[in-house]
Amino acid sequence: MEQSKRKQLLKLIESDCRLTVEEYAVMLGEEEVIVSAEIKRLEEEKIICGYRALIDWDKVEDDWIEALVEVQTIPKGEEGYREIAERVRKFPEVKSFFFVSGGFDFVLLLQGRNIKEISKFISTNLASIPDVSGTQTHFLLDKYKEWGIDMYQDDSDPRIQVSP
Repeated sequence: MEQSKRKQLLKLIESDCRLTVEEYAVMLGEEEVIVSAEIKRLEEEKIICGYRALIDWDKVEDDWIEALVEVQTIPKGEEGYREIAERVRKFPEVKSFFFVSGGFDFVLLLQGRNIKEISKFISTNLASIPDVSGTQTHFLLDKYKEWGIDMYQDDSDPRIQVSP
């Protein structure tokens, strides 16, 4: 599959991974067998890393909180960062984990039942790592947009209602 069609396919999958191979093929103007083979190749090469639904857990769970945690470390070069990443990314509470530039080294997205649970995770699991020199925690209070999806999307019809 040519590069431009491959990018189109990836964007289609990213925006709605529930479509069938047949639907992607029609949208791309390609044969179904070609699209199916391309998706398989993209999965094998870990270009497509997984499929997920975006759930608004605030509408489902009462005991639920998320926090962004900035983590500073003692500089030890690239290998030191990898060692910390290997330890931290394995915790199930860590939902997203990024190596970043700026005043801190990593940003984590944590999920827990309450503030106390998040705080305990940070003090027990993050602060105990010898090369972690500090953390700063930001609790998420509300979500307006996530992964490009408006969490407050208004489904009402903007047209003026006309009565007979």
